[in-house]
Amino acid sequence: MKLFTYVITALLLIGYTLNSYAVPKVIPKAPAIAAKSYILVDYNSNKIIAQNNADIPVAPASITKVMTAYAVFSEIEEGNIKLDDRVTVSKKAWKTPGSRMFIKVNSKVSVEDLIQGMIIQSGNDASVALAEHIAGSEEAFASLMTQHAQELGMNNSNFINSTGLPDPKHKTTAKDLAILARALIKRFPQYYKWYSTKEFTYNNIKQANRNKLLWRDKSVDGMKTGHTKDAGYCLLSSAKRNDMRLISVVLGTNSADARAQESQKLLNFGFRFYESHIVYPATKALKTVRIYKGDSELLPVGVAVDMAITIPKGQYKNLKPAIKINPQLVAPIQKGQHLGNVEIRLNNKVISSSALIALKTVNEGSLWQQAKDSALMMME
Repeated sequence: MKLFTYVITALLLIGYTLNSYAVPKVIPKAPAIAAKSYILVDYNSNKIIAQNNADIPVAPASITKVMTAYAVFSEIEEGNIKLDDRVTVSKKAWKTPGSRMFIKVNSKVSVEDLIQGMIIQSGNDASVALAEHIAGSEEAFASLMTQHAQELGMNNSNFINSTGLPDPKHKTTAKDLAILARALIKRFPQYYKWYSTKEFTYNNIKQANRNKLLWRDKSVDGMKTGHTKDAGYCLLSSAKRNDMRLISVVLGTNSADARAQESQKLLNFGFRFYESHIVYPATKALKTVRIYKGDSELLPVGVAVDMAITIPKGQYKNLKPAIKINPQLVAPIQKGQHLGNVEIRLNNKVISSSALIALKTVNEGSLWQQAKDSALMMME
C-alpha cells in the first residue's frame, strides 16, 4: 500500500507533462495535502476541484499583499495615481520590519518600482509606502482593502495592515484568496505579468522571487508566498496549461519547500484529471428566435458572460446542452433582457446553467406588422 502511495505521489510531482497522458478511466480523490487549509479552483468556471478547511479564517502573512496590489491597481485604473508618480518614503515605511526592498527614508520612489518591490521582493516597506501614498495612512488603506474584499464576496476576510504582519484581527481564508486571485487576474491582466518575474533589483540589491514554482514548473506564472510564525508557510499560485488555468491556495505548511511541493501536488492533480471549457462565449449568438410585432422578426440570443465548465477528462463528448426560450416573444425587447435559460448536463445532472439574453434591441414594428403577427399568434 505504501509503495502504491509513493508511486501516485511521484506521478503527481512530475509536472504538467501529465496533462498529455491518456484519458483517466477513474477520477481519484485529491491527494493528501499537508497544510492547515487549501483549495484548488478552475479560473474559467470558478469550480472548486479540491478543498479542505477552505472557509476557516487564518493569518495570511505576505499573501496579504495580493489584496494590497488589487487596491493599488484599482487606484491606477480609476486615475487616482500613476505608475510614474514619485512616492516619498516615510520613516514608518522605512522602519517596517520583515522582508523589504530596501528603500531609504525621505527618498522618492516610483509607484511602479514600489509595486515590483512589493510583488517580487515581498517588500513590507514598499507595501506601507504605497498604502500611505494612496490613503494617507496604512490604517486607512487597510480599511480600503477590506471594502474591496467585501465587494468581491470575500466574506471571511478582514485586513488590518498592508503587509500581513501578525495581528489577531488580520484574517482571511483559502477560499477568499482564490476569489481575490481570480478577480485580480481577470481585471488587471496588464499588471498580473509582474507575478511571474523571477527577480528584481532596486538600490543595487537583487532579490529573487520566493515562489519556487516559477523555476520548477513553466506553466506557473504567479502569484505570492507568505510566512510568519503564526501563519506558517503559505503559497497562492496560478498556472495555465493549454486553455486551462488553475488557482491553488495552500496555507500553513511547515517549510518553504513544503508549500511549493503541496501546491504542485494540487496543480498536477487538477490538470491531470480535469478539463476546462468555455462552452458558450459571452455575447455570441447561441440561437436565433422569432420575435412578434417587432421591427425585426429575428433576434439572436446568448449569454452575458462566458459559460464555462470543469469536467472530468474525456467527458466533453457526453455533455448535453438544453436551451429553453420563453414562448411567443413580443416586441419591444431590450438588449440584455432575460428570455430563457441554457443548461449543460453530464450524466443526467445539471452541471451549469445560465440566463439567455437578447443580444440586440427589437423595437415595436409598424401597425401592419403588429396586426399580422397578432393573427399569427392566435393561430399557433
